[in-house]
Amino acid sequence: MTTVHAMQTKLEGLSAQEGLAWVAAQGLSVAFSTALGEEDQAITHMIATQRLNIRIVTLDTGRLFPETYDLWALTQSKYGLSIQAFFPDRARVEDFVNRHGINAFYDSVDHRKACCQLRKVEPLKRALDGAAVWVTGVRAAQSANRQQMKKVAWDAGMNLIKYNPLLDWSDADLRAYVQQYAIPVNTLHKKGFASIGCAPCTRAIAPGEDPRAGRWWWETSAKECGLHETKTSAAAAR
Repeated sequence: MTTVHAMQTKLEGLSAQEGLAWVAAQGLSVAFSTALGEEDQAITHMIATQRLNIRIVTLDTGRLFPETYDLWALTQSKYGLSIQAFFPDRARVEDFVNRHGINAFYDSVDHRKACCQLRKVEPLKRALDGAAVWVTGVRAAQSANRQQMKKVAWDAGMNLIKYNPLLDWSDADLRAYVQQYAIPVNTLHKKGFASIGCAPCTRAIAPGEDPRAGRWWWETSAKECGLHETKTSAAAAR
């Protein structure tokens, strides 16, 4: 049985491409969750060009930018692969909106987190059902919170091994890779959008602003939606 420690020991010495290939070859069920950000597009490229046995999933919250849907379609067409969509539970979203309003996330951090829980966290749990390894595009350079994360850890919230192959990539590393392989990215990046999520909760940033400043800009929170702030352990043996 593959343990977190064994996987961590192996993957620390491999590049992102090599690591993904190794994980895919272990006979485990592996799922990669993409939000179609630049990091995610780089990983999708690695999976597609190496023909890796890694399932690619995404969350359609119902509030995404049109540009994100366009990139989704372009990515599937370019690489000839399927990105499996997972949607929020209709009844629960309807109940939340009818009780709190269509833009309740602006009213309080609690309402915003509740909206993220309904539209992102719960669908992700369904997307990862049955998976042993969850691959993400998290990078330490994205935020102070993510600097505390490990390349490989046990995610207690999702009950599986979480692998962040690009964790130690710098902004320059990512830009160089995207340019080298002409990887399609969201056209909103050219308009000053760094981190792109739901349309009502994302804005462009000014030069010099923190990359996460454009997410939930009206808050003074940790700027996370709940997908990447669950308790993890690099030592847990599973």
